[in-house]
Amino acid sequence: MKKEITNGIYYIGADDRELDLFEGQYETPEGISYNSHVIVDDKIAVLDTIDERKQEEWKQNLAEVLDGRKPDYLIVEHMEPDHSSLVKEMIENYPEMKVVCSAQAVKMMARYFGAPVDPARIVTVKDNDTLELGQHTLRFFAAGMIHWPEVIMAYEETEKILFSADAFGKFGALSFDDPEGWACEARRYYFNIVGKYGVQVQALLKKLAGLEIKKICPLHGPVLDTDIEYYLNTYNTWSAYDPENEGIFIAYCSLHGNTEEAAKKLAEILNEKGAPKVSISDLRRDDLHEAVEDAFRYDRLVLAAPTYDAGVMPIMEDFIHHLAIKNYQKRRVAIIENGSWAPVAGKKMREAMEAMKEITIVEPIVTVESTVKADTIEKLQVLAEALL
Repeated sequence: MKKEITNGIYYIGADDRELDLFEGQYETPEGISYNSHVIVDDKIAVLDTIDERKQEEWKQNLAEVLDGRKPDYLIVEHMEPDHSSLVKEMIENYPEMKVVCSAQAVKMMARYFGAPVDPARIVTVKDNDTLELGQHTLRFFAAGMIHWPEVIMAYEETEKILFSADAFGKFGALSFDDPEGWACEARRYYFNIVGKYGVQVQALLKKLAGLEIKKICPLHGPVLDTDIEYYLNTYNTWSAYDPENEGIFIAYCSLHGNTEEAAKKLAEILNEKGAPKVSISDLRRDDLHEAVEDAFRYDRLVLAAPTYDAGVMPIMEDFIHHLAIKNYQKRRVAIIENGSWAPVAGKKMREAMEAMKEITIVEPIVTVESTVKADTIEKLQVLAEALL
């Protein structure tokens, strides 16, 4: 689709409703958008290309906006292939066009393209470098490790638009009217893709603090043009690893249904005791990445899993591994284990969680001896009190 965002600035991206897995792992039942923009002025700048899956639509949109003119600059914010698949083709098609990017992106282009780009075609930029287009001026900010090292963002000073690369993006095609609003799929996107790099996001937010921002144009998801402080504050909360909401998230897996029974019983007890929010997920069947999202969203986490091969049931190990690589921290964590002859899952889960930053284990660890019995429920009552 082609759309004028504001005076002389056009959206030329495309929806991909057929994509089922983003980055080969994240479910996208409502697809994804690949966003790209053009600034038409005395000079023309194209901001990013698109995934090759949607190249024909993008090329048509670009041609309509150019209306016979040729781009003077191609801004490469991010070299991930869903945004850079047509960079090489653009360089070949427009021999007078300059490529504006970070020094790290230049190295990546050589790897992707199999040969270096002619240095005479490259304009490397760093913090606060500017590019004059006429009435519009782009100011650049390095955004390394959000979430790749070469990333830059561009701030258009006249219209006060932040082109934010992958930051502030979300799952879901633009043609999908998400009833849950921006935060739900933006949260899942953030913690699973950007979440490891909270320190870098915090540093970027400090750079942006002095800017007047009227619109944010991410590489995925809608233009954000109302209540900008909400989006900035939400990203500040997420990147500081602070809980977004008060609540208890119970993540469980179960071999024969007994650990599941214990997890659901704890949820019932917590609700009866007036817990502010209790969310529960069956890791065997529910989306693992939504479980990661909820673990970061709430201030308390309960892990419930049986012993398996003298360790922890593998799907729980995988969930804990995902938390660890995304820098999970600053939470209270309770543990329920199950075992019929030598329960060790609790010990293993405790060791894994205590290896993370600022994790407090809520006592007691509850051991289910094969099945949920009266004494198990008594232990769950005690654990519920400790969680509240």
